[in-house]
Amino acid sequence: MDDPGDADGDEAVELSPRDHVRAQTQQILASGTTEGMEMLGSPVVLLTLRGAKSGKLRYTVVMRVEHEGRYAVIASRQGAQDHPTWYYNIKAHPEIRLQDGTVTGSFVAREAEGAERAEWWQRAERAFPSYREYRGRTDRHIPLFVLDPK
Repeated sequence: MDDPGDADGDEAVELSPRDHVRAQTQQILASGTTEGMEMLGSPVVLLTLRGAKSGKLRYTVVMRVEHEGRYAVIASRQGAQDHPTWYYNIKAHPEIRLQDGTVTGSFVAREAEGAERAEWWQRAERAFPSYREYRGRTDRHIPLFVLDPK
């Protein structure tokens, strides 16, 4: 598989070293769907992306922020002072695969700014109200990626 957007490849995808993410990912893979899967009470989607340093494919579970068939992912890390590891993976390799329910699509991530970012941030807070709290916990600019269909 050349990139995560190439769903026909046979390259192995690594699970997260974090126990709760690995367990949730295994549940999604076993059931074939993200339906009914939640993190902190909100629905999630499964991303497949390429590691910035290793070049290996990796699974990441993130909050579901969807609007009219388009998606955004927010690198909040619950308001920590540094970005989640997957932020660097997306910056280095913006081609990703996203699974929502049983539907999987290929996307290219780009960091949103200005009015577009503000609009998607409102949608993100509606999908997961804790993003408002996370923003107040940190001085860093929390990156928001809009996913464009590939």
